[in-house]
Amino acid sequence: MTRDEFIESNLPLVHKMANRFRGRGVEYEELYAAGCVGLVKAADRFEPERGLCFSTYAVPVILGEIRRLFRDGGSVKISRSLKELSVKAARVREQLAADSPGGEPRISDIAQALGVTPEEAAEALCAGIPPVSLDHGGEDGEPLPVPSASGEEALIDRLALRQCLSELPAEDREILLLRYFRRKTQCETAQILGMTQVMVSRRERKLLSSLREQLV
Repeated sequence: MTRDEFIESNLPLVHKMANRFRGRGVEYEELYAAGCVGLVKAADRFEPERGLCFSTYAVPVILGEIRRLFRDGGSVKISRSLKELSVKAARVREQLAADSPGGEPRISDIAQALGVTPEEAAEALCAGIPPVSLDHGGEDGEPLPVPSASGEEALIDRLALRQCLSELPAEDREILLLRYFRRKTQCETAQILGMTQVMVSRRERKLLSSLREQLV
């Protein structure tokens, strides 16, 4: 499998993450584009020899890019140079494919023709991939299938939760860890953290409400 094929085969991860942030004031196309940036970064940095599943590594990176989009004011920072490179990369890809019937050009070949690194070529190609609508059917009117391995939905949910927890202040994170991972009561949690049970209860409700907004 070529690098761009690998990236394209993992686009369902981007759709899954982008869908979590629908209805928050940023267009889906912008969410998708930010997620694609994260997917390319994850593909560039992934080290399979460490024994991790790619989705385990990629989901936090994709989420990070989407959240950065909100921090930056709701627009993906795609430079003019990247847009221009994306157009050139698409043309080169078509030319190379035409010269080699039946063969998909490798990222390295496209990069060489463009005079850029394979990573830059992959990012340019991904920047030019239009989002596939999950709300409209295919040519025969049937819904477009989104590949999903058994248990992948649950895995993505766990990874998304882990990412959200990692971004919380230390004390807030400890409250949730004690309550939901170590099964402590609110009173026990309060004693461990030097708080009152009422304080723990209020903070817990606020944290759960915030997490629901991020994960739904």
